[in-house]
Amino acid sequence: MRRASTALPRVTFPLTAPLAAPLVALLLGAAVPPGRAAAATLPQAGTTLSPVVVTATRVPTPADDIPAGVTVITRAEMQRRGDNTLTDALAGVPGLRVSQSGGPGGAASVFIRGTNSDAVLVLRDGMPINDSADASGAFNFGIDTLADVARIEIIRGPMASLYGSGAIGGVINIITRRGHRPGPHVTMDLAGGYPKQVRASAALTGTGAGFDYALIAASESLRGYDSTPQRMSVYTGTPQGYREHVVTLNLGYTPVPGTRFSLLLRGRRAVFGFNALGSPIFDDANSTGRDASLLGRIGVHSLLAEGVWETGLFLGRLQDDRRYTEPLNPADPNQTSSDQRYHGYRTDLQWNNTLHLSDLFTSTVLSDAALTFGFERTADTAKVRVGYSFASFPYSENADAAMTDTGFYGGLQGRLWRRLTITGQIRHDAVLNDHALTWRLGAVLDVPALRTRFKAAYGTAFRAPSLFDRYGVDSFGYVGNPNLQPERAQGWEVGFRTTLPGLGQPDFVAFGATYFNEQVNNLIVAVFNPVDTAENVGSAHIQGVETSLHLHPAGWLALDASWTYTQPENADTGALLLRRPQNTAAADARIRPLPRLSIVPEVVFTGAFQDYLNNDAGFSTGAVGTSGQGLIANLTITYRLARRARLYLNATNLFDSRFEPVNGYQTPGPNVIAGVRLSL
Repeated sequence: MRRASTALPRVTFPLTAPLAAPLVALLLGAAVPPGRAAAATLPQAGTTLSPVVVTATRVPTPADDIPAGVTVITRAEMQRRGDNTLTDALAGVPGLRVSQSGGPGGAASVFIRGTNSDAVLVLRDGMPINDSADASGAFNFGIDTLADVARIEIIRGPMASLYGSGAIGGVINIITRRGHRPGPHVTMDLAGGYPKQVRASAALTGTGAGFDYALIAASESLRGYDSTPQRMSVYTGTPQGYREHVVTLNLGYTPVPGTRFSLLLRGRRAVFGFNALGSPIFDDANSTGRDASLLGRIGVHSLLAEGVWETGLFLGRLQDDRRYTEPLNPADPNQTSSDQRYHGYRTDLQWNNTLHLSDLFTSTVLSDAALTFGFERTADTAKVRVGYSFASFPYSENADAAMTDTGFYGGLQGRLWRRLTITGQIRHDAVLNDHALTWRLGAVLDVPALRTRFKAAYGTAFRAPSLFDRYGVDSFGYVGNPNLQPERAQGWEVGFRTTLPGLGQPDFVAFGATYFNEQVNNLIVAVFNPVDTAENVGSAHIQGVETSLHLHPAGWLALDASWTYTQPENADTGALLLRRPQNTAAADARIRPLPRLSIVPEVVFTGAFQDYLNNDAGFSTGAVGTSGQGLIANLTITYRLARRARLYLNATNLFDSRFEPVNGYQTPGPNVIAGVRLSL
């Protein structure tokens, strides 16, 4: 009963295993099985330019020159694929697995390269936004839609040397839309479809008189599907609906060239139904979730000394309020009722600096040299009040605690002989009485004769215990452990990417592979010895391979694919880790048979994985077993009606897959929605 959060329970089992022949074949460039087009290190169709990324090093750097697994998802790509939610956008990213309990509103976790779901640090414009009231401090990816998102940058691998606690598996930075073009510009999106869904959004953006502005409002409502699997005898078809409202203001003022004052305000409220697993599962419309988030951030960014010194000071405040209620239903065989309340508060202060050293000297050996340094202080508070009753047995869970994380960081980046890009970062964090020193070193070697870039990196990371780990209590005897130590990790990766021209296309084919290997120690696990609490026990070892393939045989056709193999094992028992499939793959195509017509089919494959199993009668078996694989197919068609008007049709789960991304929760059935996008 402990930690009655609707977020995915933490899985902290150790891992290890050899890759042998599959690894050798992949690193030699063997054929790549189907995968998806999200690998940002591949150029977009029609261009050889590499997207510029800031999240990976804090210095704007082409993705090709970053010694890490990098994916950039632009707003244009989201629209082209018909992505509507954050989980839609992330579903096929190489090395990343989305695990969602039902449709929108259902708790969703992300596993990066097989690490735990709480080992992913999520940022909004560089500010950490993980939920301090969650039992493990994880972020729920199942709520947010994309109306106010300009792009998403995903960095895979240990990144605590840049961002501190939590970045063991990687970092996901959600970047908010801004005004860039002079004058006011209005964009609108209105759509409706099956089964009973409607969504609308409008944005006012622009620049003028020293100001840049973006005001975005969005609303969505859908009937949804029943997340109880149809294989279960308790299935009733009762849908879990979802409603969301978002308002975002991103305002900037530039009084003099090079200095910008900024204000970001974002409010989001969602109401949704969900299924609470019982024994047996009781399938009704009796459970309601409410999730509200308020984010405010002010700051100033300035170029000093003729642009040699870049400095920024930012102060942000985040408040997350979640409530899950389930009134007693006399027909429920479990006789369950609950009222769960989670309130998380975070204040984040950052001072970030970049010295562009190459502006101070001229060298034929070293170019693009930059020194980064800064300070960050994060203060978290969690207030948890959970009341729960099962078969007349009451249960309660409480936490009321706070902690701070103070970090100092520095980094150096440069290019030697215009061929070898080297990056290094180091950071020291103090969290309560714990101290963590993390670092990362990486290099990218460009070999034009082979049209190939080789990369390698090594880094360390840590995750501080959550507030519930340290101070939570429940009525079944759990008592938090204030003496917990942080989880610690070290990992390395090596890989390549090759781009070849052909058929008149500069990026006719691009392919690559990356081997990754990470060790996690001091895992925080709930134990009973001699009391029910959390302790640092065990270690974890994860290894795997990410592969990518890009084909662009003609101007009207492009294909992107990826396949990830992960070996997530418990080092002590040899068992595979829960909810982390060994094989994931995805692919999409961009087809333009006519100048105004775009067709984008997409498939996402998830291999079989280990999970807690629920049988066909709706009862939990209490055992771990193999949950089946699944294939989801989507299709988006866009037609440019006029220069400022586009019609689109988006269909998801075309073939009504009954795949269970979490055992006991079936993926939503087919959705078809048609809409229009206008630019005024």
